[in-house]
Amino acid sequence: MKRNATAVWNGSGKEGNGNLSTQSTTLNQAQYSFKSRFEEGVGTNPEELIAAAHAGCFSMKLSFVLGAAGFTPDKIETRCDITLDNGAVTTSELTLTASVPGISAEQFQACAEDAKANCPISKLLNCNITLTAVLV
Repeated sequence: MKRNATAVWNGSGKEGNGNLSTQSTTLNQAQYSFKSRFEEGVGTNPEELIAAAHAGCFSMKLSFVLGAAGFTPDKIETRCDITLDNGAVTTSELTLTASVPGISAEQFQACAEDAKANCPISKLLNCNITLTAVLV
């Protein structure tokens, strides 16, 4: 499987602007700029997209790990906070809340740690990945 996205940037780093489009067209010329990346401007930014990718990938991987262990989750909700520090992504913080009938706290934690270590985006990132997991 291969997927693609395209970025177009116009102008200087600080005063310029750009747009991002994905093969699926989920993003279709979504704007980004210095302000949307480093301040509170309108638009998206690469770190926000990494956060979405990591949260989505981890959640789906956890569903597969739970299924392999004999459990079907009612709901998995993951928030991901990406930290950009001195030009590098230094941390990806996963905050998980899940409802999984019949699972023990220990089994849940083991499955969550497995998903954290083995989801493709976790394997891609070269940063500290933390996980806070709450079973409800």
